[in-house]
Amino acid sequence: MRISLFSYIMNIMKNTKTKKISLYGMLLALSMVLSYVEAMIPVNLGVPGVKLGLPNIVTVIGLFSIGPVPTMVISILRILLVSFMFGNTMTLAYSFAGFALSFLSMLLLKKVGGFSGNVISILGGVMHNVGQLLAAIVLLHTRQLALYFPVLLIAGVIAGAVIGLIAGLISKRIQLFLRTIST
Repeated sequence: MRISLFSYIMNIMKNTKTKKISLYGMLLALSMVLSYVEAMIPVNLGVPGVKLGLPNIVTVIGLFSIGPVPTMVISILRILLVSFMFGNTMTLAYSFAGFALSFLSMLLLKKVGGFSGNVISILGGVMHNVGQLLAAIVLLHTRQLALYFPVLLIAGVIAGAVIGLIAGLISKRIQLFLRTIST
């Protein structure tokens, strides 16, 4: 009988608190790796800052599996660490503005209920772009940036749909793991 390394490690960690901390650490590391991978993918749509939003896979999965508070903490830590390691204070401001509006919107829609994870992810993608656009308008004192909104709306819908699809596929695979944590 073959035991995977993952199963072996989880069998060693009998303590539920230890399992949760380990899971949160893995999700944080995964979101940071996805941030780095995304930075390596050249995207040039004529609008600065348009990205797929790969780290948001972790945010969407977390929102539906570990709850809003741990997901928020993991996301804020990712934004801080990635901004300090690979960005600057403007990166931090744009990332946090996009995250805050996106996360609050997704959380609200989830609490209202009746919406699929993909619809919630699409709203998150759109609102992330809106948050970053608003931050840019405020920080750069340039209302003309609002002209980018139609492109950012389309990019947010597409990115949100792709992220929602990927997160849905991954969520199905990690449900078994999350059940082992709660026991």
